[in-house]
Amino acid sequence: MKNNKIFIFLPDGVGLRNFAFSKFNQLGLDENFEIKYWNNTPFKLTDLGFKEIKINKAKSHPLADSYKNARKHIELDLNIKRENDNVYNDYRFPFSYKSIKPAVKNLLAQFLITMNSSPKGLERIRQKIKKLECKTAYFQDCLKTLKEEKPAIVFCTNQRPVLAIAPLLAAQELGIPTATFIFSWDNLPKATMVVETDFYFVWSEHMKKELLHYYPYIKENQIFVTGTPQFEAHFEIDNIVSRETFFEQNKLDLNKKYICYSGDDLVTCPDDPQYLSDIGNAVRNLNKNGYSLGVIFRRCPVDFSNRYDKVLEDYKDVINPIEPLWEKNGEQWNTVLPTKADLVLQTNTIMHTEMVVNLGSSMVFDYASHEKPCAFINYDVVDKNDENWSVDKIYNYVHFRSMPNKEAVIWVNNSDEIAEKIKFGLENQKHIVVNAKEWFEKINQHSPQYASQRIFQAIKKIVA
Repeated sequence: MKNNKIFIFLPDGVGLRNFAFSKFNQLGLDENFEIKYWNNTPFKLTDLGFKEIKINKAKSHPLADSYKNARKHIELDLNIKRENDNVYNDYRFPFSYKSIKPAVKNLLAQFLITMNSSPKGLERIRQKIKKLECKTAYFQDCLKTLKEEKPAIVFCTNQRPVLAIAPLLAAQELGIPTATFIFSWDNLPKATMVVETDFYFVWSEHMKKELLHYYPYIKENQIFVTGTPQFEAHFEIDNIVSRETFFEQNKLDLNKKYICYSGDDLVTCPDDPQYLSDIGNAVRNLNKNGYSLGVIFRRCPVDFSNRYDKVLEDYKDVINPIEPLWEKNGEQWNTVLPTKADLVLQTNTIMHTEMVVNLGSSMVFDYASHEKPCAFINYDVVDKNDENWSVDKIYNYVHFRSMPNKEAVIWVNNSDEIAEKIKFGLENQKHIVVNAKEWFEKINQHSPQYASQRIFQAIKKIVA
């Protein structure tokens, strides 16, 4: 009898939205697969009626974080040399020495970087990480689970966590095929690859080229272009509520049209409150001139700070915050977990707003899915919270270079022109959306609503 059991491995909460809160599970069942989640998140998938095996007390090797950080920095060093482009320096996070444990880890990482900053050194680091993880009790526990369950494949939902390494190595030792999904459109230039699997699932042909470019040990026949389930919810009619229902649920004014301001985290955009204030001021002025507009503020789901409080109070006549429905399970960003309810909330926020304004977010593609435009903030404020931060740094990131047409978004180049750019977005939606969709089609395999189906078709080929 053919083995049809698939392990969907969730090393952290990042993959929940794509692979648990979507129709992914049901599509797999419809394809006659037995879907079982190998779950290292606090979320109980049995509450959704899914089969799962909980991973308890997963613990990587004590040296793993140091080697992982060394790998990242060495890859960035090599990218700088190969590309002759210093943009890769912007993907580094400063080493912390505020307490003993992080200081020791980071000192070791810096030593490893110094001693291995070459292609051969990178290979040594990659192999050492595998050897270290194979020595852990966690690796042995994974071997035991896999021997008992005997899945046909282990599909990892995220290529970044250290805790994903041991389970995938255990599967490979037992001859079980492994695959990983590249989670986000900006991940590959940032040197976020931690795992090494037999197969790789990517968003697009563009991302496939990136994967081959940055990781030459990966071969073309190991890569499947599927798109991402991230955008599928926008095409599911049963997620949508009426305008009247959405406005009533969120205490909005039916006489107004709303734009959405989508916030960033503190590191990505330390001046976000000022941008929100500028938007509020522009909308207030538009309303004085005969418009009837409001702003829905959707903060970054992992930002629980009070940094917006004053702006929201000052502009409560025009700005309506709608809090993301994420659950906080710890202090680190990756312990803040999405919920299925938030997926519906975000979809309806897009459905019932006219456009979105933000700083370089992939929300441009969410809005393009609904035939609606996006405006990108493209100016620095006068009183910056961080003198080393600038929008120029953000838009120089490699993933923005994929934009085939600069008119894919509306560029807001100073605060004085916000009102005019909002008016332009409201009156010229079709022109902007055509260009945004061209970018979307480059970034994500189309049609976007069939990404999960393409993933299962690829899995069928692997396990055949």
